Amino acid sequence: MDVVVVTFTKPRNLAGYRRRFADPFTVVSDQELALYHGVGYERGSVWRVYGWRVIKRYATLLRGGARMTKSEEDTLQLGGNVLVAADGTIAWRYAGAGPDDRPSIDEIVREVKKLTA
Repeated sequence: MDVVVVTFTKPRNLAGYRRRFADPFTVVSDQELALYHGVGYERGSVWRVYGWRVIKRYATLLRGGARMTKSEEDTLQLGGNVLVAADGTIAWRYAGAGPDDRPSIDEIVREVKKLTA
């Protein structure tokens, strides 16, 4: 099975994104969000993405001297995880309810085993 990480970052950011988040996997950019929308991922509301927990975390970082920079990306776009079968069909899909909502690695491995059994 191949693992491909799809992000909507600009292509110039892919190498850094891969080093930071996805090494050793293939990382591709979907800047137009065609794949995201094709599998049914939507944008979250401001409150859904930046709820109290995120606001508190940002406040802690800022008090500690961190600096905020404006993102060039759509920070409200929600994502998830998708397993694609050998024939190209979506075999399993997880839609995140928020920016940090992802299935556990164990859950993904269970789903992969079902596909490859």
